[in-house]
Amino acid sequence: MNAKLFVGGIPFASTEADLQAAFEKAGSVVSAKIIMDRDTGRSRGFGFVEMSSSEEAAAAMEMWDGQEFDGRAIAVKPAEDRQD
Repeated sequence: MNAKLFVGGIPFASTEADLQAAFEKAGSVVSAKIIMDRDTGRSRGFGFVEMSSSEEAAAAMEMWDGQEFDGRAIAVKPAEDRQD
């Protein structure tokens, strides 16, 4: 498993700082990115968190998958590599 996680169901009002702070409870966060809509500039409701190791990523996934984050249940799973 790699150290990058897909996070779905992120509340639209949440910030990248909120996401990073939440995932730091499971370990060291390298980056936290919420994907924004190109046209409107609003959150698309999903993002990616990269942990410093695959062990920390597994711990974060176990801690957060299906749990409430800012009022919504989020889904956390390993990120898949982009296909061209």
